[in-house]
Amino acid sequence: MEIKPTSYRLESCLTHRVFDDTGWMIADPQDSSPSLVRAVYDKKQIEFKGPEYGIYRFADWLPVSRMLKGSCAPVTYKSEGLAKKLGLSNLYITFSGWWPEKGAKMSTCSFKETEAYSVCGRLAADNKRVLVVASAGNTARAFSQVCSDNNIPLVIAIPEDNLNALWFKENLNSCVKVICSPKGSDYFDAIALAAKLNASPMFMEEGGAKNVARRDGMGTTVLSAAQVIGRIPDVYFQAVGSGTGTIAAYEANLRLKEDGRFGSHIMKLIPSQNVPFTPMYDAWKADSRALLPMDENEGRIKALQIKAPVLSNRKPPYSIAGGLYDVLKWSNGDFQKVTNGELTEACEMFEELEGIDIYSAAGVALMSMIKALKEGQITPDQTIMLNITGGGEKRFKKESGFVNAKADLILSPECSPAEVIEKVTALF
Repeated sequence: MEIKPTSYRLESCLTHRVFDDTGWMIADPQDSSPSLVRAVYDKKQIEFKGPEYGIYRFADWLPVSRMLKGSCAPVTYKSEGLAKKLGLSNLYITFSGWWPEKGAKMSTCSFKETEAYSVCGRLAADNKRVLVVASAGNTARAFSQVCSDNNIPLVIAIPEDNLNALWFKENLNSCVKVICSPKGSDYFDAIALAAKLNASPMFMEEGGAKNVARRDGMGTTVLSAAQVIGRIPDVYFQAVGSGTGTIAAYEANLRLKEDGRFGSHIMKLIPSQNVPFTPMYDAWKADSRALLPMDENEGRIKALQIKAPVLSNRKPPYSIAGGLYDVLKWSNGDFQKVTNGELTEACEMFEELEGIDIYSAAGVALMSMIKALKEGQITPDQTIMLNITGGGEKRFKKESGFVNAKADLILSPECSPAEVIEKVTALF
């Protein structure tokens, strides 16, 4: 099976200037201030391909030039157990992870696979540069697996304390290298480490939230829900570290609205964060586009206290044009926050009532929905999409076994860009 390269252009969220993607563009060079860019697809009505295409069943709205092997799309189904318990008449769960009976076969058990298959599918087949991705955990595992399976050179930058997130069914291909910021560091330190490689032409910045392929890959969760429900949901719940997935959900909503067959409304976005690390929640509740001041040390300490470490981004795309602040305003959205104890309760509830284990971040999303219902932010009869961004790990490891990847390098934050480039280049 193959797909044709998708035809699209890019649009600045700041000026709405539309321009050609001349190769891995993650910003409009003419923008006077920081802004996300958005993909504008030539095809306005999506044609869903069969499940055998995996994530590429949504290729009409992915900025990809090729199809990689091994992908799986998110799976949406109407809840019975949770819905009955909570008194919700139209609760739809979009599940990413390992749950073969539902058709979910993401071997990394995370929706970060949707990003990795889209980003790597955007790469030209003859690309010679090494992709660089910074991660708190799940993104690292997804990109490592996809690049390993498809022989794509990759450097993963991850905090050493999060190395336990790099588990796989079998050892990785040697084209994947792992570098770490040392113990006691966090996701932001891993981002800073990865950024030091940008000065070398050998390496290419993946782009994170600025990469349209990453966001549109994540947006397939909403496309999955719309296809199953037959309409755009009324409300959307997801736990966030960077907020990129919620931005992606809004952008997918815009495309579905333009399509014309799924409704003409914008769903209410309700992201959530894990207490005590709640910089975006705090800014939103203060009605501030700018994140509130936070001491760097305080940020690290709070990030290390949360049970969902993948939600610990200290520099999220919140304030940027087209970022999370904007999409919450445009969708009449709101924010929730959830404690470690509450997310644990939610994870246990989901496994008992729906039948599969879920990640701590997904537990944050579930509990935020429960709290929103109690507080009157939503009503029981609304069509609700709950984005369960990862699950089935406990089952997958039990059935398949796993091995942990090790760091190829641990690099101090004091290392200069030249030192980092020299040491990482030597790995290849």
